[in-house]
Amino acid sequence: MKTGVLGGTFNPPHKGHLAAANAVRQALGLERVFFIPTNLPPHKRLPEGSATTAQRCDMVRLMTEPYPWAEFCDVEIRRGGASYTVDTLRALHESGEDDLTLIVGTDMLLSFDRSWRAPDEIVRLAGLAAVARGTEDFPALETKADELRKTLGAKVTLVQCPVLPISSTDVRQQGTFEALTPPAVAAYIRQNRLYQKVFG
Repeated sequence: MKTGVLGGTFNPPHKGHLAAANAVRQALGLERVFFIPTNLPPHKRLPEGSATTAQRCDMVRLMTEPYPWAEFCDVEIRRGGASYTVDTLRALHESGEDDLTLIVGTDMLLSFDRSWRAPDEIVRLAGLAAVARGTEDFPALETKADELRKTLGAKVTLVQCPVLPISSTDVRQQGTFEALTPPAVAAYIRQNRLYQKVFG
């Protein structure tokens, strides 16, 4: 089954995550997309006032529930420790998932061969689909994609997703949950009084 993989802290998950995943799904004909919350991000610490791991998982479940193509996957949570993409892809392959596309953002593709663990193995385990925030990102992405194809033999597809250029940081800082997150996620945030320390 053609499956997309979208990882992240999802702190909180927002409409931009859904839009990016859906854009790649439609562009590449994916049958489903796994949304995989990070257990411990290897390159950054979760900010003060973050949701707990269990709460982040709850919110991803709520976000994906209405969409038949979207699935919550807790492979990184169950593994524990720092979450490295290469370990996640290995685990998915071992469970029989052998047609994978890793969905990444502009910044992640541009730093892929410099800051990711085992990039050469990642591209053997999955294709890459880079989501461009706008047309201004495309020249740099095309240059990087060509470089990764030549140096790593990567299969790279660029997908434009011009809507919702937002981040989880934006959502936490602005507190506009109803506008930026799916209704069920916004309700969960309010009910559990999440991110109160961020915006007062």
